[in-house]
Amino acid sequence: MDKLGYLNKIKEIYINNENIIKYLKHLDKRKINSLEDILISYDFQAGTYIEEYKKRPQDFEVYGRKLASIINDLGECKSILEVGVGEATTLCPTISGLNSRPEKCYGFDISWSRIKYANSFVNSLNLDNVKLFTGDLFNTPLKDDSIDIVYTSHSIEPNGGREEEALRELYRITNKFLILLEPSYEFADVKSRQRMLENGYITKLYSTAKKLGFNIIEHKLFGNNSNPLNPTGLMIIRKRKDKPVVVNPLCCPVTKTDIFRRFNAYYSQDSLLAYPIIDEIPCLLPQNAIIATKFLD
Repeated sequence: MDKLGYLNKIKEIYINNENIIKYLKHLDKRKINSLEDILISYDFQAGTYIEEYKKRPQDFEVYGRKLASIINDLGECKSILEVGVGEATTLCPTISGLNSRPEKCYGFDISWSRIKYANSFVNSLNLDNVKLFTGDLFNTPLKDDSIDIVYTSHSIEPNGGREEEALRELYRITNKFLILLEPSYEFADVKSRQRMLENGYITKLYSTAKKLGFNIIEHKLFGNNSNPLNPTGLMIIRKRKDKPVVVNPLCCPVTKTDIFRRFNAYYSQDSLLAYPIIDEIPCLLPQNAIIATKFLD
């Protein structure tokens, strides 16, 4: 179902502090969350993480610095990416806590509005080597083995049933390590597990990673939870491709071919697809693609 005609109704639901995704699933009579549900819900929530950061910055700093200490122990890192970066309230304290700042820092989110807030937050901290853009974790606009350390923080969470798709895609773009901070079904109690199932959260991340034969070097509770009913698990997967730094890791999310910027768009000469840049935010979702065969004429 096309939800665009329902945005004003959804706005009312958001203002009334009701569950947007639950409403959208009810419209389609579905039990699982769709990508469109997640996109709409997250976009309406844009700005709320910055508000929370201002109220309790120490909580975000502790979380980010704990992640940074894990990354520091993994050795040299020349590029880092947060998948589902939201408003960069995890990315910024994580970068600040690293012993050596990577040459390239990236983050993407499915929501344009959240990236807008993230850019403002990054700029307020004078972090000048961070590039943010919109993207879909199941069709990332990044080349194979292009980022040394890829991590998530509750971004795979709402995609219950799509664990294998997510893991395969994130492993594809990872060069050295994939770090997953996601709800841990294995370490959760009965009440927490029931909540995960009701919300359509992932429940088989660890078992799927094992089935895929990934080299899991760490799997335990992370220890920092904003919600005790949603325990954060830590899983570290070693890939160790150790390929040279990819200078331009961004690519067409549809064909994985090179893209370059020209005026207010990114363009792939191979796929003949253009992707708009709105308010300096590259829009690199597959559905943002514009057929532009005469773009260079």
